[in-house]
Amino acid sequence: MRPISLQEWMNFNHTTPRVPDGSWNTMMKRVADFHNKHDFSDPENNGHDMGYRISLTVEELGELSAAITKAKPLADAGDELADLLILILGHSLAMEVDLEQHFHSKMDRIMKRESKMGKLGIRVTEYSDE
Repeated sequence: MRPISLQEWMNFNHTTPRVPDGSWNTMMKRVADFHNKHDFSDPENNGHDMGYRISLTVEELGELSAAITKAKPLADAGDELADLLILILGHSLAMEVDLEQHFHSKMDRIMKRESKMGKLGIRVTEYSDE
C-alpha cells in the first residue's frame, strides 16, 4: 500500500534527497516533512482546513498571475508555480488522497478526449456547445 496520510508519509522509509531525482515519493516525502515540521495537522493551526488551504491556493495563483502580467523574471513565475505545486501536494496530504493515482487515472481519461476550439482557445474538457 502506498502512503497517503501525513503519518504514513512520515513512517515511509525513503531517503529524502535535496536534489531533484524525478521521484514522486521524494516530492511527497519533502512536503510531508514540511507539514510535520509546522504541525499543520493540528486543528489549532488550521493547516489541514480545506477552506483555508483553498484560500492560500487562490492567493498563490494571484501571485503567479502577477508575475506573468507584470513581466517579472521567469524565475519569479517558477517560484510561484512551485508554491502552487507544494500546496496541491499538501492538499492531498490533508485530504488523504492518493494524488499520484488520481493524476494517472485522469490523464488516461483526458488523453482520449477530442479538443474543441472555444472563444478563447483550445479546450480539452467534457462540455457541450449548448
